[in-house]
Amino acid sequence: MVIAIKFFDCFAGIGGFRSGLEKAGGFECVGYCEIDKYAAAAYRAMYDTEGEDFYSDVTKIDTGSLRDFDLLVGGFPCQPFSVAGKRLSFDDERGNMFFELARILKVKRPRYFIFENVPGLLSAQEGYCFAKILDTLSELGYSVCWRVLDSKNFGVRQSRKRVFIVGYLGERSPIEILAFGTQHKKNLRVLVNGGTQGSRVYLTSGDAVTQCSGSGGGGGKTGLYFIDQNPNPGITEVARCITARQDSGVSNHKGEHSAVLVEEPRPILNPVTDYLWTRSKRSYR
Repeated sequence: MVIAIKFFDCFAGIGGFRSGLEKAGGFECVGYCEIDKYAAAAYRAMYDTEGEDFYSDVTKIDTGSLRDFDLLVGGFPCQPFSVAGKRLSFDDERGNMFFELARILKVKRPRYFIFENVPGLLSAQEGYCFAKILDTLSELGYSVCWRVLDSKNFGVRQSRKRVFIVGYLGERSPIEILAFGTQHKKNLRVLVNGGTQGSRVYLTSGDAVTQCSGSGGGGGKTGLYFIDQNPNPGITEVARCITARQDSGVSNHKGEHSAVLVEEPRPILNPVTDYLWTRSKRSYR
């Protein structure tokens, strides 16, 4: 008889941890916590949560009423530690959410935990924050290991680095959990180099950079990707008509007007001698 490992999904989001555990098999969720109502709604839509406990605010969880579980998972808020933010760390209210995980560990004493955050956690406040986290977990009786992993090495066509912290209750080291190699994927390939990343065009044959909505500076990880749905995709010397949708309305040909225009200096034309040339090149379908 196979006994499932019961877990509690804290800072659940839309279920990143749960998705992985369900794919691995042998895990049973007893409850989850998520403060964002839209993320929580998406979570319930994607997973069978019937009979599971739900908490909207981790700070209001009564640990005495929590069901027993073997594994605590959680991606506590990363904004206070990310190099993309102000890096206020524990001076930011969100930065203290780790200690809510510690509060649950102290009372429930699950055998294992897996936490996740951005790599900036390791260097926040010159390493003080991460040292404090490790000290806290050690004082609770957990042996800990950690490692920065990149999604591109695990079958995902996007570079997304995260630090994973794994703990085991007792003196047994959990280091073998993260002792595995990685598969190196293709490097990102630039088709059009526009200087800042927001102006660059990348080929889809390489790994994608992490997409951000407000980036685009010299260090911003964002850009455009060349996806041509024409039968014979290629770079054009003259831009095609740009339309918002290529598969509806007057055009039923998917990607009919898609391509990448490589801009080059145009010659100065003589309106008399080059009349026939300009007339023939005046419009393109």
